[in-house]
Amino acid sequence: MNEKETILIVDDELQIRRLLEITLSANGYKIVQSSNGRDALVDAATHHPDLIILDLGLPDIDGQELIKKLREWYLKPIIVLSVRNSEDDIILALDRGANDYLSKPFRTGELLARIRAVIRANQNENTSQLLQFGDLIIDLSSHMVKKNDELIKLTSTEYALLALLARNTGRVLTHQYILKEIWGFGYQEQTQYLRVFIAQLRKKIENNPSNPELLVTASGIGYRFGE
Repeated sequence: MNEKETILIVDDELQIRRLLEITLSANGYKIVQSSNGRDALVDAATHHPDLIILDLGLPDIDGQELIKKLREWYLKPIIVLSVRNSEDDIILALDRGANDYLSKPFRTGELLARIRAVIRANQNENTSQLLQFGDLIIDLSSHMVKKNDELIKLTSTEYALLALLARNTGRVLTHQYILKEIWGFGYQEQTQYLRVFIAQLRKKIENNPSNPELLVTASGIGYRFGE
């Protein structure tokens, strides 16, 4: 069987990790395992999983806090799999960025169905080809950007930066995440590059570059596209 997506399992219980590994591997998924929150952050950055399944009761970082840390830069689906089943825990996890929530003990068939659903939804979201924000249109299929029906000339880097932010409308992307995605790992501390290109983009797409409505600064953290 050909391997499909990579799934990162984050759980401090070895038996649960083994059960999930056997079940998911048998269904074609490639598996990475972490037994605590700190390792999970490293493994998520290193292996670029297509999905993370995590427990809330981790020995070092509470799972709710781990979701928050991951969502500073990790954009793919997160499913919580936990013995905690209170409404407050479920709501908090979803508000912090989890895509789905299952309580232990769980049924493997239901978990597999949830995995397929969130991965499919993420793929559909990423394949949307035409993004429109007021009088600004970004055509991802042709790499064309128009404002008021007039073509805007962008460099390849400007376009890549704009497309990354626009695909994640409403979500704050950290400086480090943007730099890694656009320039690579060696540039994650070069925030001056980012400031220069954001300023250039604002001049081209904002109605008032000094009071931007599209490329919004999240002070000390990064940038957000739109509200």
